[in-house]
Amino acid sequence: MDRSKTTTASFSTVGVGQERAARTASASGVAGRPRRRGRSTLRGLERDGLLTRTVHPVVPPRVDYALTDLGRSLLGLVRALEEWAETHIDDVVEARSAYHGR
Repeated sequence: MDRSKTTTASFSTVGVGQERAARTASASGVAGRPRRRGRSTLRGLERDGLLTRTVHPVVPPRVDYALTDLGRSLLGLVRALEEWAETHIDDVVEARSAYHGR
């Protein structure tokens, strides 16, 4: 499994319920990364058995992603990691500044 901000964001976004691929892919993007990266991340999560992908034969094309049982078993840990990161982001930024300042 990939370990990146994009993967965590994609996984968490799909975790709130079935999402339209375009909306999920754009929400999962990290600043400076193309939307294609988000779709690639979603495909990787599908490959790992964490998501299912449903393609609807409509125009414009529509693709939905949903968590599998395996994915739902991981969702609580991912959300806890996101919560920790949000709580401690200032500490991390401060530590990075201290590191680069030495």
